[in-house]
Amino acid sequence: MPRAYTLLERVESAEGPLELRQSGEQNFIITVAGRVLMSSMLHRSEVAVAELGVAPIRTRKDARVLIGGLGLGYTLRAALDALPRTARVVVAELNPAVERWCRGPLSVLTQGAVDDRRVEVVLGDVTERIAEAASGRPYDAIVVDLYVGPENLARGRADPLYGSAILAQTFAALTPGGAYAVWSEEPNARFEERLRKAGFRVELVRPRGGPRHAVYVASKPEEKKRGAKSKVPSRAR
Repeated sequence: MPRAYTLLERVESAEGPLELRQSGEQNFIITVAGRVLMSSMLHRSEVAVAELGVAPIRTRKDARVLIGGLGLGYTLRAALDALPRTARVVVAELNPAVERWCRGPLSVLTQGAVDDRRVEVVLGDVTERIAEAASGRPYDAIVVDLYVGPENLARGRADPLYGSAILAQTFAALTPGGAYAVWSEEPNARFEERLRKAGFRVELVRPRGGPRHAVYVASKPEEKKRGAKSKVPSRAR
């Protein structure tokens, strides 16, 4: 870590000390246990996952969007910029310090995105919000931009973030035609297979510029209209 970075705040987390550091007026990094999680110098993937995730539903007047992970606020800012003023965005964030930082020193990066009247920040795991929506009011889009993307776990281990169970809930937590966008450090064939088995139509996008990360955009098919009949070829006479 460059010595030019000044420590603004350190809080304890389950994975070690979580720190916000600054170098210059608008250069920030967030680290955990000394490892850089995110940087204001590299945020194209955060913007891409938000733009791709809300693109299919951006014309819905009262769109409801769930974002997993607040980070530096770039994902939220990009979603807000792409959505109408009537939209509502819920952000699930595990650490209250991150929300405080986004309302404080980090607000300069996103023009105060967290304070937008369309936004509600809920402290807790995004999977809990997905489970609630699956049995209640669904979202039009769900965007997951965590610093840990889909991984190939050892055989027999369940993946609480990207496994089959949560993907089934995510499918149920979306409105017909809704979208589920996920940032991934690299393409993951097993994750893509699980998405398809859950019922999603899947597209893999590799954003240009910066690190060659991957964004999975999984869409929930539109419901067929009641009474609609499939076309059957007539018999030749």
